[in-house]
Amino acid sequence: MAPKTPAGFRAAAALVKPALLASTRRNWSGGENLPKDRGFIAVSNHVTYADPFTFAHYLYDHGFAPHFLAKAPLFDIPVAGKFLAHLDQVPVHRGGSQARDAVEASAKLLERGDSIAVFPEGTLTRDPDLWPMLARTGAARMALAYDVPVVPIAQWGAHRLLPQYSKRPSLFPRKTVTVKAGPPVDLEEFRGRPLDIEVLRAATDRIMATLTSMLEEIRGETAPAKPWDMRREGGGR
Repeated sequence: MAPKTPAGFRAAAALVKPALLASTRRNWSGGENLPKDRGFIAVSNHVTYADPFTFAHYLYDHGFAPHFLAKAPLFDIPVAGKFLAHLDQVPVHRGGSQARDAVEASAKLLERGDSIAVFPEGTLTRDPDLWPMLARTGAARMALAYDVPVVPIAQWGAHRLLPQYSKRPSLFPRKTVTVKAGPPVDLEEFRGRPLDIEVLRAATDRIMATLTSMLEEIRGETAPAKPWDMRREGGGR
């Protein structure tokens, strides 16, 4: 059984869900792939600032209280920061002695059977056609270090609700948002091996290839042969 949803999450949902229900049509599937008996890492592609809301909505309505890894400065914002901390969201510090705190906090959540929600790309995709780009290795590292499954959750359509980089939503007419969870990514060949860059890169690429394949099916289109690499192509905006 998934951990019981805390009251704080139910209160947050009562504030956010009505707006999402009024502005979106949900095309959801794959909920049977979300583990009910253990903690797991849910990974998704990232196109718009609306993605965390639709991602969280999907997980919440399937019985999971989503815990995001969020930039540490967000926790310094009055009221909002306390709210994030109360909901067990995980602050991520870049560098310094606190950098490992996010990993340890995530481990505690996973051990108690919670889900961690991660955008492996770390930022909005820079791919011109909004396909997933080369991702960071943090999700794979956590999955292999703590022996938990990675569940790919592809989503498409939230960018019509809130265009990429925009902060002004287009609420009407209602936008169809497709969210689909697939079976856990097969990472067995990487488990038990030293977590060097070769293993982490290969595991991460498999995770992102799975997400991309799911997104191809949703979009009815073919992704580029190689994912956008900000180191090679430039960061874009």
